[in-house]
Amino acid sequence: MSSTPSPTATDEISWVLTPLLELPGVLHAVIATGDGLVEGASDGLGRASAERVAAMTATVHAAARAFTTAFTDTAQPRLAQTVVESDLGYAIVVPAGENTSLAVFTSTDAQLGNVAYQMQVQVAALGRALASPPRRPDGTPRS
Repeated sequence: MSSTPSPTATDEISWVLTPLLELPGVLHAVIATGDGLVEGASDGLGRASAERVAAMTATVHAAARAFTTAFTDTAQPRLAQTVVESDLGYAIVVPAGENTSLAVFTSTDAQLGNVAYQMQVQVAALGRALASPPRRPDGTPRS
């Protein structure tokens, strides 16, 4: 098994991306670790691009936290989201649990409120799934 998961929608946690990718205007999505590794990515995003996005997600998130700290003198601000607007669309990054972020890229005409809401829904679903205890083959939870 390689140290970097293959960035496809069939990855173990990439199911989180499916509802986001079904929203009008959402072009790509990536789940990234805090140190910039790909945990999952949309099928339309090549491996090299997904790896660059994951690395930049960690960088953008760290820069946004430092930027907030500079304004507020708060040592560890908790970010709700970071949005980058360009002539090509919007990149949105939200925390997705311990040492994980969810990033999407949308077209300029995407409904950002709907995208941000669905990102929070998917982050909550991912948190519940990761917090669930593993099940035995007979379906009973492990103790």
